[in-house]
Amino acid sequence: MDQKSDLLPIAKLYVNLSHLIINKLIFVFYYINPPPSHFLSNQSPVSHFYYHFLSIYRLSDRNKTEMGATLLSPSAFVKLLFLALCAIWIFPELAQAKHAGTTRHYKFNIVMQNVTRLCQTKSILTVNGQFPGPRIVAREGDRLVIKVVNKVKYNTTLHWHGIRQLRSGWADGPAYITQCPIQTGQSYVYNFTITGQRGTLFWHAHISWLRATLYGPIVILPKEHVPYPFPQPFKEVPIIFGEWWKADTEKIISQALQSGGPPNISDAFTINGLPGPSYNCSAKDAFKLKVKPGKLYLLRMINAALNDELFVSIANHTLTVVETDAVYVKPIKTNVVLITPGQTTNVLLKAKSKAPTATFAIAARPYATGPATFDNTTTIGILEYEPPSPVSKNKNKKFPLLKPALPKLNDTNFAMKFSKKIRSLATAKFPANVPEKVDRRFFFTVGLGLNPCPKNQTCQGPNNTKLAASVNNVSFVQPNVALLQAHFFKKSKGVYTTDFPVNPPLKFNYTGTPPKKLMVNSGTKVVVLPFKTSVELVMQDTSIIGAESHPLHLHGFNFFVIGQGFGNFNPNKDPANFNLVDPAERNTVGVPSGGWVAIRFLADNPGVWFMHCHLEVHTSWGLKMAWIVMDGKRPKQKLPPPPSDLPKC
Repeated sequence: MDQKSDLLPIAKLYVNLSHLIINKLIFVFYYINPPPSHFLSNQSPVSHFYYHFLSIYRLSDRNKTEMGATLLSPSAFVKLLFLALCAIWIFPELAQAKHAGTTRHYKFNIVMQNVTRLCQTKSILTVNGQFPGPRIVAREGDRLVIKVVNKVKYNTTLHWHGIRQLRSGWADGPAYITQCPIQTGQSYVYNFTITGQRGTLFWHAHISWLRATLYGPIVILPKEHVPYPFPQPFKEVPIIFGEWWKADTEKIISQALQSGGPPNISDAFTINGLPGPSYNCSAKDAFKLKVKPGKLYLLRMINAALNDELFVSIANHTLTVVETDAVYVKPIKTNVVLITPGQTTNVLLKAKSKAPTATFAIAARPYATGPATFDNTTTIGILEYEPPSPVSKNKNKKFPLLKPALPKLNDTNFAMKFSKKIRSLATAKFPANVPEKVDRRFFFTVGLGLNPCPKNQTCQGPNNTKLAASVNNVSFVQPNVALLQAHFFKKSKGVYTTDFPVNPPLKFNYTGTPPKKLMVNSGTKVVVLPFKTSVELVMQDTSIIGAESHPLHLHGFNFFVIGQGFGNFNPNKDPANFNLVDPAERNTVGVPSGGWVAIRFLADNPGVWFMHCHLEVHTSWGLKMAWIVMDGKRPKQKLPPPPSDLPKC
């Protein structure tokens, strides 16, 4: 073997290293951050570096190895490396460009689609004819540009649930809060960047009850080459829970609001759009999760049901919770997960080392605490093990389906214990930035109430009244123009008032005997916060009509769940037990049935931000309000003007 062939492996390594550095630099200096005209002008200091860099690279083309690949001479290599380090030191924006996200485009056509469930075919609203809707996949730092075209008779909007929408409130989506709805035949482009978030979220319609079928997953992967803070799964599987009605949900809520009574309950729950074998005609309409023995799976759970919190369990398997609402948490081993509408929970599932001779039910049924009737059914998916070999004798054998034990339907103690177990990682890499000082404190009662029955009408609420819901006894009245537009263009007169009560107008034993006055007040009232106000909010359930758990969702922010308990909040004693070290960071939290929850957040996102119960029936009855966060002083602390295609009312 001659000397030249002995050096060939070293030459190859040198070539590869040269190319790696050159390609990365070209990527950073040109493709990711293409130089504008002023960048390449003779007066630009960066232009000299740019052309010097390219000249070295082009000169190096003259040096060829016998493999036909470009190989830099040692002197050129050192010069190039030196220039690169100088550039990153002098022009850090060039280095940052490497980490700039990708722009991802989606086209969402809102169309009607015939779907058969429970032996009955009905026409439902879908995106692109899919049910559930398309999965959005992006990375932290990516920009999403989603064109939504409305081809149905209903006015609609879409909300990107849990996305912070930093300075992009025009893309948040709740109808008449941040935008007017997209009318039939019209379109709107939702344009926003995913900043500082990774994990599972979801998108859904945000007007009336259209989200009954208009929903789908959002999967935000970490930045490239950034690992999860837990073992890397073999496979990731979205599991989205929904609620199915045989009847038209728009007619159901319309009739209920007219009559003042509760709306008809759903006919089934679904897993990835399928009800499963516990319902009539649905043995074949079941979600199946096929696993390989010994492998680790990440299940991305989403509760997109309209009106029900859910207990979820997989027979004979332990789940490890590693993330809630797109925030990593300290791992929690559990047999049962509680997930409210609006919440997401990522769990790790370790498959058994050997394929068992059984299949396992993935079961979900309601956690129900309120006085009203509810859909007391169970949806089932099926976990199946792949046989160890294609010629397995068990390949066509039908195995028994094992079912899990779930908590009692109204197990409030389990709900409280489960919620308290969720803690932020609170590490240097994933800190829990809990506001330590508090600028503004609020105490909100949340619960049901009544409205008087209109004259010459019979109503189906208690004692000929209409059912309602409120925050601090204010039942929110939806405006006929978007609040964000009214705020931005300073045209709030006749649209909203800024006198939302900081405390309940009437103090009473909130979880004891209700007061005699059960009627709510109505209005479009908001709270105004200066930029970067640190807020502490205690939300208290009431026993008016009946105590009930309320999953409250805040748009535009994550908040920290610093405390919770049963009974009435005690401002003198309870704050001493607040967790300011590693509290859960969420966008949706259950106000405990007959209890309270305390949260903190920093109002660092200018705009108008909706806060509402994610039980859709309660939102319809008025359990909602809005926060207005004013602009800061600096340019990047201000809300930009609306896009030109913002829908008109």
